[in-house]
Amino acid sequence: MPVYGSELQGFEYPWSVSEFSFRSQQQNLHMAYMDVQSDHPNGQVAVLLHGKNFCAATWKETIQILVHQGYRVVAPDQIGFCKSSKPRAYQFSFGQLASNTHELLRQLAIPRAVMIGHSTGGMLAIRYALMFPNAVSRLVLVDPVGLEDWQAKGVPYRTVDAWYARERGKTADQIRAYERKVYYAGQWNSRYEPWVQMLAGMYRGPDRDSVAWNSALLYDMIATQPVIYELSRLKPLTTLMIGDKDVTAIGSDGASPDIQAKLGHYPELGKAAAQAIPGAHLIEFPELGHTPQLQDPAAFHKALLQELQ
Repeated sequence: MPVYGSELQGFEYPWSVSEFSFRSQQQNLHMAYMDVQSDHPNGQVAVLLHGKNFCAATWKETIQILVHQGYRVVAPDQIGFCKSSKPRAYQFSFGQLASNTHELLRQLAIPRAVMIGHSTGGMLAIRYALMFPNAVSRLVLVDPVGLEDWQAKGVPYRTVDAWYARERGKTADQIRAYERKVYYAGQWNSRYEPWVQMLAGMYRGPDRDSVAWNSALLYDMIATQPVIYELSRLKPLTTLMIGDKDVTAIGSDGASPDIQAKLGHYPELGKAAAQAIPGAHLIEFPELGHTPQLQDPAAFHKALLQELQ
């Protein structure tokens, strides 16, 4: 079983990894990122924002497809995730992560890009587009979380300490069981296993407590900062790509069964979000779960390229 450090030391990414060093909240931090250039550039840049239990590396196939189409692709690991810094004390917010990402792109001299965000990365992409609308040429949201206010619907508040206790000692079996149910609509394929071990390896590593603590801080951010109330303010042309068998509802395991039954209905959430976002286009994958880009890459990328073209 692989063992990785708190910044995924030992886990190889498919392209070379660079670091953006910057100062934030009175501390020196670094964001890891891949910057993949096309041999036949079309002049456009795509920025890929990963989800909570994902890393930049999980975008491997999407990066290959986009680079083949001429895009320059930038895929960062956000602070608190994967190969980036794991600060002990950090005021995590989607606004802060959006600002960090904007500074990275400014350093790379990228004034405008297609923003593609999956899951928690979808929440981040929405916040980024709200803060920097002129920097987004197109917004693509892949099963974004935050399309409902879980606490307003009755999910009890969970403290950071409670999240930390839940995250400590997380195993590959626990990660796999959750992902099978939520990400892949009850199905499993050996292709998904490397991403399970990517996470589990950090929880086996010497800095497992730091990984669990940052995960707890990030879950608090996700659970308490819904974006649903601001969708109508989005200005970029937006595409929603929704796996209809997605059932994600962060923190719902702490809610009563009757409340749980009302949460995570993505066919309804996707349609409501598409109506709220001016001019949005909704693409649904009826048989897929939370992660269509991994569960059915061919169908997902065909739809993505049609939208971008």
